Amino acid sequence: MDSTVALMLAQDGLVVGAIYILLALGLVLVFSITRVIFIPLGELVAFAGLSMVALQGGTMPQPIWLLLCLGALCAAVELVAFFKPPRDGRHLRNALAYAAYPCALWAVFAQLEQRQLPDALQVLLVLALVVPLGSMLYRLAFQPVAEASVLVLLIIAVGAHFVLLGVGLLLFSAEGFRAQPLWDARFNWGEQPVSGQSLLILAVTLSAIALLYGFFRRTLTGKALRAAAVCRRGAQLVGIGTERAGHWAFTLAAAIAGVCGILIAPLTTIYFDSGFLLGLKGFVGAIFGGLASYPGAAAGALLVGMLEAYASFEASAYKESIVFGMILPILLWRSLAAGKPHGDEA
Repeated sequence: MDSTVALMLAQDGLVVGAIYILLALGLVLVFSITRVIFIPLGELVAFAGLSMVALQGGTMPQPIWLLLCLGALCAAVELVAFFKPPRDGRHLRNALAYAAYPCALWAVFAQLEQRQLPDALQVLLVLALVVPLGSMLYRLAFQPVAEASVLVLLIIAVGAHFVLLGVGLLLFSAEGFRAQPLWDARFNWGEQPVSGQSLLILAVTLSAIALLYGFFRRTLTGKALRAAAVCRRGAQLVGIGTERAGHWAFTLAAAIAGVCGILIAPLTTIYFDSGFLLGLKGFVGAIFGGLASYPGAAAGALLVGMLEAYASFEASAYKESIVFGMILPILLWRSLAAGKPHGDEA
């Protein structure tokens, strides 16, 4: 391996590692607040990427039908809760919002079908489609059992993953698609070519990290989420609603997944199940931080990206095994460092 190849692989590892960083941060965010290992995060990445492809082709994004179904189910659940005494008007307002938003978004997509839209509008529409899915998944699958053990929540997350995987196959079939780059410029860094899409990924990742830092440090909602992550019971005692915190966590994670899907779709062919591997690699990065430390998760995700890039050159047949094999020594080290037995809440 000469220096040119090494620099090329380093660039690939850095770009892919940036995607893994965002996914790892999303997983840590959800787990620290709700204790849910959000396995379906990868499916939201694939849905966002494939929706971007559909909008670029002037067709209706297929996940709109999933949004309509989930919205109807959430509205039904809220109506049932409204008619149980004591009646709370918030449930009725929530039911109306869950029913109205997907219908309004479907009407927007129907009006814009067969039109070539600006890239910025396409990005906004994809986020408007994918982001609410996170909150709806939380309302249907996790909010009713929010106080259950981590093991129960994990089983539910696995079930949600398989449901979304089947829905993805139904909506998109087994065919793969690739989006057009949002920035198709080409640059030269010495003798190393650099694509505009790669620079865009790095810039968006750094911006997202800065925005998340500012959100959690400077806003009242962010501080409330930090409090819920530190101690759920203590947050409840001072009036911070853990249900609302859960909705915020899943919404932010869905937004991160949407951004990742939009960014990575021009780099590789996206299939209905492509997000699962991406999410797992983000999870490997999150394990470095113990599903609690954001800097640790970011560093681990970057290491995963670099290791994957170099492993694909030296031992491509064992690339996935090498990446996922990193989990074992990390878990062993953390288990030995803890120095005490763990229950299902550890």
